[in-house]
Amino acid sequence: MRFLLLLVVLFASAAVAQDTVIVSRRPVTVVQSSAQDAAIVLARRGALVHTGCGQTEGIGFSTVSSDAAKRSCCYWGKREAVDIGVAWSPIRRGWFAVVRYR
Repeated sequence: MRFLLLLVVLFASAAVAQDTVIVSRRPVTVVQSSAQDAAIVLARRGALVHTGCGQTEGIGFSTVSSDAAKRSCCYWGKREAVDIGVAWSPIRRGWFAVVRYR
């Protein structure tokens, strides 16, 4: 009887000690409020994708420097920039830049 009780206690404690994993099948929505937030998201993803923020937006990438990433953005030097964000991507080992224009 004691052996059976000991087994029950051991199995119960092992079940309690396990980590809980929650899996969501719904897509995650990211709300971006600035060009810096958008640059961080691009750097984490490692891909150049426009956010569709409703403004004219340029995105760029460079392995040389953050300034080179900004200069590679669409409309750079042709429109007035109102918000600039740059982030390092360890996935691509380079800089992602997002520039939003007036």
